[in-house]
Amino acid sequence: MLTRTIAIHYVTAALRGAVRRGHDPAEFLGPAGIGEALLGDERARVTPEQYSTLVRALWDVLGDEFMGLGPRPSKRGTFATMCLLAVHCPSLDDALRRGLAFYGLFDVRPAMALGERDGAAAFTLAAQDVDDPDRFLVESLLVLWHRFSSWLIGRRIPLRGVDLAYPEPPHGAEYHLIFGAPLRFGAPTTTLTFDTRFLRMPVVQDEAALRRFLRNSPAELLSRRDYGADASGQVRRMLGGGVVGLDNVAARLGVSAPTLRRRLTAEGTSFREVREQLLRDQAVASLVRGGESVEELALRLGFSEASAFHRAFKRWTGASPGAYRGGAG
Repeated sequence: MLTRTIAIHYVTAALRGAVRRGHDPAEFLGPAGIGEALLGDERARVTPEQYSTLVRALWDVLGDEFMGLGPRPSKRGTFATMCLLAVHCPSLDDALRRGLAFYGLFDVRPAMALGERDGAAAFTLAAQDVDDPDRFLVESLLVLWHRFSSWLIGRRIPLRGVDLAYPEPPHGAEYHLIFGAPLRFGAPTTTLTFDTRFLRMPVVQDEAALRRFLRNSPAELLSRRDYGADASGQVRRMLGGGVVGLDNVAARLGVSAPTLRRRLTAEGTSFREVREQLLRDQAVASLVRGGESVEELALRLGFSEASAFHRAFKRWTGASPGAYRGGAG
C-alpha cells in the first residue's frame, strides 16, 4: 500500500464553497466515510478513495466543477468536453491550446495561459477576482492540467518548478508530495514550468481511452499524491516493498547511507519521517477499509503491542484508531 493519504486541510478547503451556499458538510462527509470530528484536527488524514468520493459529490450536488469557489460555476461536463476536444489533437501543444481556447469561451476565472521561453513551457494561472482563500481551486487546476497533459502523451511530465504567488501555508509540506518539484512561494505568478520538448510530443490517447479515463476523473487525478521520483518517493517505495533499514534501502538505490540522508534532508525530510508517513498511511487505509483488528494491524506494521501502535497513531493523526474505524469518524 504505497498510496499517500491526504491532509484534512484539503477536505476542509473543498467544502468551503458548499458551506457558502448553505450546505451542511455532513451531506458530503457521510457518503465519503469521513467523520466530522476529523475536521477539528489539522493532523487528520483521509484516503484517496474518500477524497475522490467527496469531490465527485461536491460536483454533482453543486453542479459546479469549481465547487463553488470560482466567481461563476463551471458546469458539470465542461472538463469532459474539453478533454474530448483535446484528445483529437496531433500534439500536446495543440491539445493544451485548444483546451485553453475552449475554456476562454466562458471567460473562466482563474484565467489560464500557456507560454514558452528559453526552452521552458509555462502554464500560468491568474487568480484575480477569485474568492479562494485556501488557494484550493488554483492548486486543483494546476494538478488537473499537469496530470491530464501527462495522460495525453502517455508519460509523466517532470516539472522543472512550481511558482506560487502567495506565502507558504502551514500545510506547506504537502506541496512536495503533490507536485514532486522545486517550489517557490511568494513568486510573481502562479506557474508550472516544464521542458518544451514535451509540448512537441504526440497525443497517444483516443476516445475509447478517454471514456475510461473520465470514469473517475478528474476526482481521481486530484486524489493522487505519491507522484515524484525524488529520494523520499524512492525510499517510500523500497520500504513499502519490504526493504528494511536505511543501509539496505541505500544499497538498493546504489548510494551510501550518508548520501541518502543528505538527499532526504535537502527535500526537507528524513528516513524516519518517510517511514512513519508510510506506516501512518497504511494504518489509516486499513482502518477505513475495515476487516482487520487493531491488534492485527499493529502486529503487521511491526509494533510489539497494540498500545504502542495506539500512541503512535495518536501522534500521527491526533485521534485514536477508533476514530477512523470503517470511516465512521
